[in-house]
This record gives sequence, structure tokens and C-alpha cells, in this order.
Amino acid sequence: MVKYDRLWKLLKTKNIRKHDLMGMADFSSATLTKLNKNEIVALSVIVKICKALDCQIEHVMEIAIDE
Repeated sequence: MVKYDRLWKLLKTKNIRKHDLMGMADFSSATLTKLNKNEIVALSVIVKICKALDCQIEHVMEIAIDE
């Protein structure tokens, strides 16, 4: 299972709304829904998010191995 809690904390720190991130990283509302539900999204989306926020993958997501 993947978790995007780190992404939401980062957005809060940077004072960026989720819908603003959609425009910054150029992904759809369907992808935002997947992120909100901690579902797997394409690596290309994660890369776009990292570029938009100027961060590394570990600042956006984590893999919960034991869940």
C-alpha cells in the first residue's frame, strides 16, 4: 500500500491547495482522487509532482510494507 500523507503535509507547509497542485503538475481530477484514496498512480505523475514542488519522491509518498 502507498501513502501520500507526506504530500499533503508538504502542500500544507508550502500553502498550496490540492487543486492548485493539479494545475502545477498537470494531472487530472481522477488522479487527484486516486491520491486522496492512497491508490497507486503512474510514476510519471509522481515525477511531475516532484518537479512542481521541487522535492524528492520520499517527500511525496511512502510505501507501507506491513499493511
